Amino acid sequence: MQLVVAIRLAVMMFLQFLIWGAWYVTAPRALSLLGFSPEDFGWTYSVGPIAGMISPIFVGLIADRYMPTQVVLGIMHLLGAAAMYGAIVMMGQGASPDTINLLFFLHMLCYFPTLALTNSLAMQNMSDTSKLFPLVRVFGTFGWIAAGFALNALDLANNVGMFELAAGASALLGIYSFTLPHTPPPGKGQKFRIGDALGLDALVLLKRPSYFTFMLSSFLICIPLAFYYQMAERTLIAGGVSDTEVKMTFGQISEIFFMVAMPLFFARLGVKWMLLVGMFAWVVRYALFAIGTPNEVTWMLLSGVILHGICYDFFFVTGQIYTDQAAPPEIRSQAQGMLVLFTLGLGMLIGAQIGGRVESAFTPAESTRLAQQASDLREEAKAEGVTPAEAEAKEAEAVAISRQALAAKNWKMIWALPAIGAAVILALFTVTFKEDPPTAIDPVLVDPVVPAGDSGGQPEPAPA
Repeated sequence: MQLVVAIRLAVMMFLQFLIWGAWYVTAPRALSLLGFSPEDFGWTYSVGPIAGMISPIFVGLIADRYMPTQVVLGIMHLLGAAAMYGAIVMMGQGASPDTINLLFFLHMLCYFPTLALTNSLAMQNMSDTSKLFPLVRVFGTFGWIAAGFALNALDLANNVGMFELAAGASALLGIYSFTLPHTPPPGKGQKFRIGDALGLDALVLLKRPSYFTFMLSSFLICIPLAFYYQMAERTLIAGGVSDTEVKMTFGQISEIFFMVAMPLFFARLGVKWMLLVGMFAWVVRYALFAIGTPNEVTWMLLSGVILHGICYDFFFVTGQIYTDQAAPPEIRSQAQGMLVLFTLGLGMLIGAQIGGRVESAFTPAESTRLAQQASDLREEAKAEGVTPAEAEAKEAEAVAISRQALAAKNWKMIWALPAIGAAVILALFTVTFKEDPPTAIDPVLVDPVVPAGDSGGQPEPAPA
């Protein structure tokens, strides 16, 4: 692959994940000032999993069969930018959380298919996927990290500026996509089957006790996983950590390190112990949050973020490798799609809804009162006749009161529940999972980076 093409693809990946990283972690901080409740946040983080369950049908029906990949990619990002811009307009007009969440849903319906499309476009323009794709895909992680630093440097983490950054990056990538190498639809002329899109043929793998145990555990563990994406950044704020939009990127930095070191761990530990270590890291992470937040122990909170590298790589990437090994060649792509459907789709959807209800249950009246006071101050800052200096002061006061509202929540119990849930799932998996002998599965080259990026036309896990 020519160097120029590699650079063009790396820019594509950088912008692809900058869009997501610009708002997905920090959104509740700004939305709380607009009057969002914990249940509203539950829906904010449910729209992605719902879109993830729908997008494989879109990719299989249209993107893989009828239009060049770069054209579909450009159209989807432009539509996604329009949906995010619509959400920004609604925020300025004081629209209800339901209206704003609906526009987030439209944005994610456009964004999620592009996760598979960027992978497909990159791989079809490479001469050696196993060697070159990881070098290009890692720029997506750099894009997510860059988004965190940009939010801090431009002071966008407490206001709609984060959504403007996401919309702008989406529009830029939409335009840029039309300049990417021409990539014909890979499935042109093939008949579309709903079973292929949803991976239904791969259900046969569930007849194998070991894979059924793995899939059930993966589905269940994604329920407490949703708590992290939904509440981790606000947890750091409540625990007294500053510049959280930057420090949340420590998780992506550790992900890069453990991804590089993963082949070494995999060779020594094997599938079962890799999965166990990944699940155990989740238990430790949530316990650190439960203890560190109310006591404002910074090292505990940052350690919980840094554990993302182990939580993600050792569990998700290992699970993708195990799925690739367990499935016959003719249904491997469908098996990866089924894994995404049960984990990042159903598991994360249920987890987001439970997370919103758990947070609401452990949010005392004082926290709710302070949050409403912060929201009222923000509305006062936008009122007619308020000078710029007065508006700035009211915005700053709203942010400060919003942090007090966060600190008043019962974070010990909020994080204790997913910690206990993850521990129970870990124990069940330890007892019931019996790793298949090497002769029972198809041998594959253990290169964890490639399965992580090549999701068989399905969305990838969030990198934060």
